Amino acid sequence: MRCCRNCTHYDATVADQCRERRAEPVQEKDCANYCEHFDFARRVFQPKSNPPNSREQAAREQMRRLLGD
Repeated sequence: MRCCRNCTHYDATVADQCRERRAEPVQEKDCANYCEHFDFARRVFQPKSNPPNSREQAAREQMRRLLGD
């Protein structure tokens, strides 16, 4: 959980992908590190909208027809 991508200073558009100028560069942004400037980013969870599975829908429809629902 303590990795660059979970930090408030992480920004993919700036040099070394970090807005904190005093921080040492980290090569692997998605692995754990011990940066002393780390501050956990507080974000609201937004689930990905999954499109309905057509294969699942077809199987459900076949079961409805088979069972007479």
